[in-house]
Amino acid sequence: MGHIGSALSIAEILAALYGRILHVPTPTDPERDRFILSKGHAALALYAALHLRGFLTQNDLDSYCGEGSLLGVHPERALSGIDISTGSLGQGLSVGAGMALGARMKAARRGVFVLMSDAECNEGSLWEAALFAAHHRLSNLVAILDVNGQQALGYTEDVLSLSPLSEKWRALGWDVHEVDGHSVDEITSAALHLDVDEGPPHVLVARTTFGNGVSFMENQIRWHYLPMSDDEYTKALSEIEDGS
Repeated sequence: MGHIGSALSIAEILAALYGRILHVPTPTDPERDRFILSKGHAALALYAALHLRGFLTQNDLDSYCGEGSLLGVHPERALSGIDISTGSLGQGLSVGAGMALGARMKAARRGVFVLMSDAECNEGSLWEAALFAAHHRLSNLVAILDVNGQQALGYTEDVLSLSPLSEKWRALGWDVHEVDGHSVDEITSAALHLDVDEGPPHVLVARTTFGNGVSFMENQIRWHYLPMSDDEYTKALSEIEDGS
């Protein structure tokens, strides 16, 4: 429960977004940037980021997957700080493109950021949204692609090869930047230097490691779903703390 390996692959991306990039004074500010976790199964990492920003309390976190809690395996719109409910892969970019176009029509300066998994590129709806965003030159739209190389049933290259990934996005008319998905500084620098006023939409192709920071989880398919035992939890926490 919790898709821990998937959450660990995006921890630094969310740290960069919520610590340095997103303009979100409050979760209800109408002029805030919008964020969509399209790979909604990694919501654990998002809850942690929202807690560190002060949008969720410790009691909220402690209620995770409890009876009556809004903190489920996938994010729910009713929860403070969540702009859209997600979980059905391949849908987030379509919603983000609509939000970006809506902001332009209202002459609003807010940006829209969509964090997706590489496995979502298996979905035809994602590529439809990519074509739409490029056609309308939605410069205020930033997609971040978590390229951890695996998905529920196998390694991405074996299930459906995406290579050459960056070239595909360039061919569709996107502004493409490759970054180290575990470098907060590199992600921040790339995002803050994007031209969000004119030009095409942007995609950061973030190379990551599934289960990053936990030796027995890294690049292991089985940790897409597995829960941890108490001993595994203690070992994982120790390794993450030692590496921080």
